[in-house]
Order: sequence, then C-alpha cells, then structure tokens
Amino acid sequence: MQQPDKPFITAILQKMVQIDSTNPSLHPTGAGEAEVATYVESVFEDLGLSSKRFEAEPGRASVVGTLPGSGNGPSLLLNAHLDTVDVEGMAEPFSGDIRDGKLYGRGSQDMKGAMAAQLGALKIILDSGISLKGDVHVAGVADEEFASIGVQSILPHYQPDSVIVTEPSDLQISVAHKGFIWFEVKTFGRAYHGSRPDMGVDANMRMGRFLGKLDQLEKELAQRPPHKLLGPPSCHAATIAGGTAWSAYSAECTLGVERRTIPGETVEQAEAEIQNLIDALMAEDPELKIEFKTVLVRDWFEVDESAPIVESLKSATTAVLGEQAPITGLLFWTDAAYHSTSGSDTVLIGPTGHGLHSAEEWVDVDSVCQLAEILAKTIVNYCG
Repeated sequence: MQQPDKPFITAILQKMVQIDSTNPSLHPTGAGEAEVATYVESVFEDLGLSSKRFEAEPGRASVVGTLPGSGNGPSLLLNAHLDTVDVEGMAEPFSGDIRDGKLYGRGSQDMKGAMAAQLGALKIILDSGISLKGDVHVAGVADEEFASIGVQSILPHYQPDSVIVTEPSDLQISVAHKGFIWFEVKTFGRAYHGSRPDMGVDANMRMGRFLGKLDQLEKELAQRPPHKLLGPPSCHAATIAGGTAWSAYSAECTLGVERRTIPGETVEQAEAEIQNLIDALMAEDPELKIEFKTVLVRDWFEVDESAPIVESLKSATTAVLGEQAPITGLLFWTDAAYHSTSGSDTVLIGPTGHGLHSAEEWVDVDSVCQLAEILAKTIVNYCG
C-alpha cells in the first residue's frame, strides 16, 4: 500500500481552513458550508469519484463521494463535519499557517483535518490500485455544531454496514460518548412595583427554590455508578433570564438545564427526575407556579468493542502506530449517535490537536497523515 501523500493532504487541509464555514445557526454572519462543500466536491472529481450534494436548507450543504466496490463486501462510510463554531477572539482564524508541524485556524482540528485525512485515505487506495469488495462513502456534512441537519439529510440515502466518525480523539479509538437533553424550566410570579411586596410575586426567587433542588440532583448524579469510559451522568444550570427592571417583581423566570446522559439512560428517566423536583416543590408550596418542557434530545452512543469495524480499526492502528490505540470514550456529543441509531456499527477516531472552540486552534499535520493511513488500512481490512 502507498504511503500517505502529505503534500496532497496538507494542501487540502490548508484550503479548507482558509474557507470560512462558520455555522450560521451559531453566529448571524456565519458563512455556512456551501463553499467548502463545493471545494470538497472538486477534490472528489479530481480523484475520479462520483459525488452527491444534499442541502437540508439553502446554503447548508453536505457532500458524499463514493468509491464503489464489487458489490459483495460490507460497506463503510467515513464522516466529518464541514461547519465550524465562530471565530471571535481568534488572531488567525483562516490562516492555515504551519508552524512546528501544527496547522492553525478555525476548524483545523474540529474537524477539517479529519476531512483531509478521509480524502487522503481515498487517494492511498486509488494510488495503490486496490480493488475493494464493499463500497466506501466519504461524507462531509453540515451543521454538526448545532442541530445536525447535515447528517440527517444524508441518512435516508446511505445505509452502510459500518461508519467511522473522525472527530478529534488524539488517534485513540472511541467506542462511546455521552448524550444530552435540554430542558426549559419556567417559574411564574406577578409583576408589580418593588415597593409593594403585598402585591408582587417574585418568579426569580421561586426559581431559586428549583435551583436548590437541581443542585441536589447534580450531586446525586455524580454518585451514581459510572460508565466505564464516560464516568457518571451530570446536569447543570446553563442559562437563566428573569425580570425587567430593578424596581419590579419578576413575572417570569426561565432556566435552561442541560442533562448529560450515559449509555442505558432514557429520556423518560431524565424527565421524571425534573418532574420529581417540581413535585417536591409543589408539595412544599401548592401556590407555586412552575412548568418545564424538553427542548432537544441527542442520544448517547456506544458500540460493542468486538464489532468487526472496531476490530479492523484496532488492527490498522497497530500497523500504523506500532501499537494498538487506546480504547476510550468521548465526553462530547457527535454525529456517531445518529449513525448508530440508524443501524450502522459506528466507531470514532480522529487526529491530534488543540483548541476545540477556543481562541487558538491547531491540528498536528503528521497525525492527519497517520489518520489517513489508518483509515486506508481499515478500509482494506473491512471492505476486503
């Protein structure tokens, strides 16, 4: 098998980093993924591959290139997202400069480096003249950083046997990650002038009672039996807003609660926990007006370590790195959950870098090339 084409991989990575693909759902001036998706399509074309483009919303593009197999082997999809978080506070958000082997810029680690590695893996296969039995799909998807409309747009069109999501993992094999649930809690009072405690009812003070109960739940969650790779579940008060003026009682207070889930937990279980807090408060004060609703759910993910795609990836990391990569879990959420729920055995591995969502972000270029080689060997191991 050919070695990774480092100049090819580096050039692709630099070009992608230099294209602004800030998620417009996270920042009002975000450019979206259309331009970077068009660039990835051009690389597919240069490699001689067919591709398809999907737009879940105008300008929110995802692209998938396909290397067809002979049709009698398992299929594999590689997934990387094309969107990035905002660039506020960054000195060089789109430079793509390389210093001491590190390529700098927004999305370099999260996760355009991984997209470049996926394309580099395809080039290794093609340059080596390897014929595969199973199809290989390489996806660059939109909107992972917000609502994952990109991966949802491609799922109806591809049903691969297995998926590798190349989120940054420092070249470790990740077989699980947490999910999350967003709850909105509201307390209600009566707006009145601050000089009239006999007339005003303070929704903010009543939210304080709920926060006290939530603090107790947070401590209780931390004591639950942990997942072997992810630790215990958790919750926190993420956002809070209430009141209109210093000299007025607040009529309404709104709290955003995030609940991080581990494999085995259900939405119904987490909802019941919040309802139990409310029921306890209502028992203490029947006049209390409080309600909650579930705003967003993202599933946890876990795959059996003995799954064929995991075994293939273990073998490939050993061949490239000289030892099998550690088996880990990721604390953050990824599109792997969608692929797993749709029925594909899914696993994660990504390059080494620093600065996810921070003011300085970089990816180690050599690790991107190593990832390309790992992916190429995994493709051969798995697709035949």
